[in-house]
Amino acid sequence: MAKNVTDDPRDDLNKISDEEMFRFSKDELVRRLRKLNNEKMNLMIEHGNMIKDVNRRLQVHLHEIRSLKEVNQKLQDDNHELRELCCFLDDDRQKGKKLSREWQRFGRYAASVVWKEVGTYQQKLQELEAHQESVVRENVEFKEIIVMLEEERNGAGSRNSIDSQSSLTNGGSGNVRDVGDGSSTSSTGSGGSPDHHRSHGLPLCTLSPFSWRLLPARA
Repeated sequence: MAKNVTDDPRDDLNKISDEEMFRFSKDELVRRLRKLNNEKMNLMIEHGNMIKDVNRRLQVHLHEIRSLKEVNQKLQDDNHELRELCCFLDDDRQKGKKLSREWQRFGRYAASVVWKEVGTYQQKLQELEAHQESVVRENVEFKEIIVMLEEERNGAGSRNSIDSQSSLTNGGSGNVRDVGDGSSTSSTGSGGSPDHHRSHGLPLCTLSPFSWRLLPARA
């Protein structure tokens, strides 16, 4: 607006000399002064509008700066939390590695102990198997002894019945016969016979597993 008012060189008082100004009439001077005053007011209004615009922009920039500060503070807080979390995770990772090494050592130790226990159990199992085989053999021997004793007992009973029948037919003459003459009285197991005490005086459970080898051979 000021440029439009001062386009005429005659209206610019700064470019007019004093002599020329003295030549102007009062009305011309008043007109020029009012015109300059209007230009000044327009410039002031324009300057005020510019100041308002600058202030408004400053307010917008200040608001943006405040928002950016808040965002920056939030990011710094998040960065601090993330740094603490990274430190915590690193500590946890170190603890995990340490715990993993300890578990590996414990696993190796446990594996060695288990292998030793397995070897011990295998040895015990072999010993138990050998003991079981010996027990089975002893049971077989016991059965053979029992069968042999049963056969001897049955044979002795049959001989006793034959001797009793012969004594009845002979009228008791066999009672006065000598025990050691080889007659049927001594061979059928009399009261003083050691075979009688050995085979009938002792229970079967008192015989040792290998006592059958020590028994005398009988006719």
